Amino acid sequence: MTKPAQSSGLYYTIFISVIVSLGGFLFGFDAGIISGVMEYAGPEFNLSDGQAGWVVSSPTFVAMFAMLIAGRLSDNIGRKPILLVVGFGYALSALLSAYASSYEMLYLARMLGGFAFGAALILAPTYIAEISTPENRGKLVSIQQLNIVLGFFAAFLSNYYFNDFFKSGNSFFTENNIWRWMLGAEFFPAIAYFLLLFLVPKSPRWLFSKNRNEEGKAVLKKLYGAEIAERESAVIINSLQEEKNKERVQIGELFKPALRFILLVGLTIGILQQVTGINAVYFYANSIFKQTGIGTNAAFTSGVLLSGTSVVFTLVAMYLIDRVGRRPLLLVGIAGIATSLLLCAYGFNQATYELTSSDIVTLEALKGVDLNNVVDKTYTSDVDFKNAMKNALGNQLYLRQEGAIMEAAATMNAPLILIGILGFIACFAFSLGPVMWVMLSEMYPTKYRGLAIGFIGFINSFSSWLVQQVFPWELSNLGNAMSFLIFGLVALFGFFILLKVLPETKGKSLEELEKEFVK
Repeated sequence: MTKPAQSSGLYYTIFISVIVSLGGFLFGFDAGIISGVMEYAGPEFNLSDGQAGWVVSSPTFVAMFAMLIAGRLSDNIGRKPILLVVGFGYALSALLSAYASSYEMLYLARMLGGFAFGAALILAPTYIAEISTPENRGKLVSIQQLNIVLGFFAAFLSNYYFNDFFKSGNSFFTENNIWRWMLGAEFFPAIAYFLLLFLVPKSPRWLFSKNRNEEGKAVLKKLYGAEIAERESAVIINSLQEEKNKERVQIGELFKPALRFILLVGLTIGILQQVTGINAVYFYANSIFKQTGIGTNAAFTSGVLLSGTSVVFTLVAMYLIDRVGRRPLLLVGIAGIATSLLLCAYGFNQATYELTSSDIVTLEALKGVDLNNVVDKTYTSDVDFKNAMKNALGNQLYLRQEGAIMEAAATMNAPLILIGILGFIACFAFSLGPVMWVMLSEMYPTKYRGLAIGFIGFINSFSSWLVQQVFPWELSNLGNAMSFLIFGLVALFGFFILLKVLPETKGKSLEELEKEFVK
């Protein structure tokens, strides 16, 4: 086989990997958009902490069930048909969310999107792993995570510009429609994803598993060239032949002794990825930055900086993952995550809050409100200060003015906290973010892969939903410092667990890994 043929196959593999992983872009876009949306939709519908948490977290709640069934469903009917449904679901969810007339309609529309990204997050790494060689699998599967962080970046940038147009006095945008345009913007990348999926071939490994060998070989030739395609075909057919007489996999089989080790590792990574608080930071980025007292406009700007950091360090991960391996990236990253989160906790713990009489004069919305019990009083607890303000203003007015109030009242080392948050994002982006999905796509035998990744994806998604749902309550009742302290201690605990159990999967074929891990 000539080198031009090899290059052509590699470019084609990269091309379809990028298309398939655009579902990750849409997930990131949806997750980033909601951070800005809640600045306006929350006050408009006068949402409580629980309701705000549900609007944000409801897609993830649905996604965990989609993850549980997507792998098995795709094993039966194929990866591509499910991905086409995913693309259409994203587009429909964006339109319905933008036209939501009530709290109930908003979360129901977002739940439809949850079905889509739950399936996409499972199927994209599975599909990409099945078209990759051991040498490039890590980089190609990491495209999924790159697209997720690019989606975050695009969303935060979109939010920034929408907010900037609104604040500049553009009469077209109002507090009642600005968030609808933010949500509706997702329709355009969603419909593009749906159309591009028609260019993607069916998974060759799935075709072989259905005895459609000639179709499978034809796809492999386009991916690798004729010589490697013949070799890969023989390996895949031999692997599937060994499993031919085995009974259909049931979820209980994932817990049998032969799979116990890799299931434990997968579950540990899957849970740790979420309970360190990544989606609390992403989904509530504007709220978190407002807590530092930088103001609403600067909070939107900081969101762009946060998502830009994700993109840069995800590219770092893609460069390093097949060079230094999965284990070093994960361990170094988790150590950095723990350090960064504890730094945030320290910064918030040193903060004080005081709203002076002169501050009231500059805050137009607070004029005429009785604030005698709050003004010129120093608070060392953000929880006490926010509760006092809510009692004086009412929940809805406080939500509308929180950015301005915190900007006026908070005294803290905001740059230190910003460094901690960006450090957390950077460390996550080159470790737990991309490496988890790469390792999940590698560790499990073909027979169990769809079911195992679906099961761990369900647990991962449940952890994410729980964090998103509880985080507004945490900020209101435990405070900023305690919330970040909890995340930091969890990350530290996870580091020591993975230091002991985490294996290395770099540079080995899926069949070699099966022989090594499945005893």
